[in-house]
Amino acid sequence: MRVVVLAGGVGGARFLLGVRAVLKDQATQENAAPEHRIQVIVNTGDDLTVHGLRVCPDLDTVMYTLGDGIDTERGWGRRAETWQAKDELTAYGAEPSWFGLGDRDIATHLIRTRMLDAGFPLSEVTAALCERWQLGVRGTRVQLLPMSDQRVETHVVCQIDGARRVVHFQEWWIAHHAQPPVEEFVFVGLDRASAGPGVLEAIAEADAVLLAPSNPVVSIGPILAVPGVRQALRGTSAKVVGLSPIVDGAVVRGMADKCLPALDVAVTAEGVARHYGPRKADGLLDGWLVHETDAADVPGVEVRRIPLLMRSPEATAAMALAALDFCRG
Repeated sequence: MRVVVLAGGVGGARFLLGVRAVLKDQATQENAAPEHRIQVIVNTGDDLTVHGLRVCPDLDTVMYTLGDGIDTERGWGRRAETWQAKDELTAYGAEPSWFGLGDRDIATHLIRTRMLDAGFPLSEVTAALCERWQLGVRGTRVQLLPMSDQRVETHVVCQIDGARRVVHFQEWWIAHHAQPPVEEFVFVGLDRASAGPGVLEAIAEADAVLLAPSNPVVSIGPILAVPGVRQALRGTSAKVVGLSPIVDGAVVRGMADKCLPALDVAVTAEGVARHYGPRKADGLLDGWLVHETDAADVPGVEVRRIPLLMRSPEATAAMALAALDFCRG
């Protein structure tokens, strides 16, 4: 089975563990030589340069999670991390002080930056980094596809201390805790960007396409904004099924509730589904999974209720299985 997942952030990364577990179990049961394939189209709008190093937060979170190197308590960064370099940079007064690079994590950014400076595109750099982490399991291959090789960064038009400013999403998110009121999210560089190598082909050849329960505005939104991606999703023969990131009218993790109102989207499972829209009416969705206590009425989209809290590996795998079965049905 060829599965494509659009993902970003901690929620998307954890959901991918469930997808991989389901396909591994199926491969074991089938004892099949042909492997299942998961291709993850990852948001790169969060990317930024810190202390001269190119940092790709969503790519790294997915890579570390699937490679069993993630700090599971934080949900991001390396396990058993130390922060001596950060402390020294702070002592020097080096900015930005609000974005911390762990000592082990720095190695990833050093290698990435060196390869990018040597002329390798982000897609090839990502593939090289993933070789170390061995993201696949028996019977299932996993490939991370950056949404674009070109630099596309999410910036936020907002009010800070009474003045209208435009700041990188990470600054708004981390330094300002997503508190400044948002006027607009802008994808800087989008006009010069194209879909990354393999992205459109993966969608066209997929047996199932899943929108992970990631932030619809700043994790999934930048991917959908890349030229050609939305059209590819509308044209694929596979079903496109999304999982709601909103449970009982609230975000499970992150700050999507700070982002959705900027697009006049209700912070509800139904609001997000209507934002994506039905494929039958120039939208994206064939199916939408909501939490068992939620409801969503979206004409043209089949809605199913299942438990959507990733409280254990088993619960996460059950979510993934429901999504894949939805695509098969």
